[in-house]
Amino acid sequence: MKQFGPTISSNGLDYLGLAGLKAAHWNYSVASLYEQALTRGEATLAKGGPLVAITGQHTGRSPNDKFIVQESSTSGDIWWGNVNKPITEEQFDRLHGRVAAYLQGREVFVQDLYAGADPEYRLPVRIVTQHAWHNLFAQNMFIRPSAQDRKDFAPEFTVLQVPDFKAVPERDGTRSDVFVLCNFAKRLILVGGSSYAGEIKKGIFSVMNYLLPAKGVLPMHCSANIGPKGDTAVFFGLSGTGKTTLSADGSRTLIGDDEHGWSETSVFNFEGGCYAKVIKLSEKAEPEIYATTQRFGTILENVVMDPETRVLDLDDGRYTENTRASYPLDFIPNVSDTGIGGIPQNIVMLTADAFGVLPPISKLTPDQAMYHFLSGYTARVAGTEKGVTEPQATFSTCFGAPFMPRHPAVYAKLLGEKIAKHGSNVWLVNTGWTGGAYGTGKRMSIGHTRSLIRAALEGGLADSPHQPDPNFGLFVPEACPDVPPDVLQPKNTWSDKRAYDETAQEVAKRFEANFKQFADEVTPGVRDAGIKAAA
Repeated sequence: MKQFGPTISSNGLDYLGLAGLKAAHWNYSVASLYEQALTRGEATLAKGGPLVAITGQHTGRSPNDKFIVQESSTSGDIWWGNVNKPITEEQFDRLHGRVAAYLQGREVFVQDLYAGADPEYRLPVRIVTQHAWHNLFAQNMFIRPSAQDRKDFAPEFTVLQVPDFKAVPERDGTRSDVFVLCNFAKRLILVGGSSYAGEIKKGIFSVMNYLLPAKGVLPMHCSANIGPKGDTAVFFGLSGTGKTTLSADGSRTLIGDDEHGWSETSVFNFEGGCYAKVIKLSEKAEPEIYATTQRFGTILENVVMDPETRVLDLDDGRYTENTRASYPLDFIPNVSDTGIGGIPQNIVMLTADAFGVLPPISKLTPDQAMYHFLSGYTARVAGTEKGVTEPQATFSTCFGAPFMPRHPAVYAKLLGEKIAKHGSNVWLVNTGWTGGAYGTGKRMSIGHTRSLIRAALEGGLADSPHQPDPNFGLFVPEACPDVPPDVLQPKNTWSDKRAYDETAQEVAKRFEANFKQFADEVTPGVRDAGIKAAA
């Protein structure tokens, strides 16, 4: 096997069983990976310099094709069920052997990287990919070691990603030809059958979510930033709720946009880059993120481009609504040099309520914070997914159920302990609809949302008068600078007040039904703080 690259680790690829490779390309630079991706026809170049890759059939994660190896050292710690499905050690080993055989005579690209900005908790990871553009994605998304550190780099977890290899379900024990398999004992993730790059990133996030709680660190699906006075804020939220947009605030220093850990002393980023949704991205409303889509070094996934002029059309969702941009953190102005902030004074839980009944902002008690963290509510809207014709309530516990190998109570307990110890303020922010449900109402003004969050983070809302919401028991501020008073009370924005009450009660019933699965795992205080429908 031939090996190329500026820095080749003395700890090679033998442990992966890849002795029959034609060549391995180690730790290539951005420019070299661009050259390889373009030469191999993996991607195209757009005006301004971004690399555009089309992932084909799979334009998002495949959560139903994700499995964890059931083995003795970790089996008792895994939250087995619909999220974490088991596969045997024998099935994993057979599929690993078939992947290795497939790669004989072929080339791979290798990046040695870190997950975790805090040296005390960072994880050395090796990303081995079939295609150059996926290797550039990994380089964008994780933290790059120095050339010296890469010489003897010893990975503690490896991702082997081979999108062109497809599983055979009846032979391999998978659900389809796509597979995302994690073996904690062998410290190895196998990904195949899908070119969606997010599987690499979320695979390592799931690993961090398993490893860190045992060290007293809360892993979080959140963005984070630091204010001018050194105050840290974190923003929990599912895809499409505004984590990336709202944390990229020019007046605050960005720590990261998606994955963080909360230790005894700090909040630290897991990543070295951002993976932002860019469908209908507005240059006016989101200038920092928009600028990244026009420059060299950014990867754009499934973004439409004119084949002649190479001009992008960010509004065109012909391939998917889940268009993405992957870029290094330092493409965003005012980004943290260290990826580390202090203990968060404010925690913001974002929800995109497509039913239009939740207040735009409300202050949560510690027990309510635990309840809403375990609930992880948002809503999907018509047109974004096949078969979705009206708003659908979605509950993803801890705002990241697909990436939580342990039971949600483990993460909720850690959050509750940290809120109690540090007295952090917790806010629930609705970035969804107002004046009616999706199709009748309108999307919450991003200007109003920014004003509300700014007031919360600067301390103006914490001690101001609040009114309890009659349907959800949430504490809603009576006033906020630059936000009309009627906007604060969602019922006031509906022309049909009776329809509001009926819709609010329907949403309350969904909260109540969803939380039954956690009722025996929480304190009476958390149960009592939950949303309950009228009798």
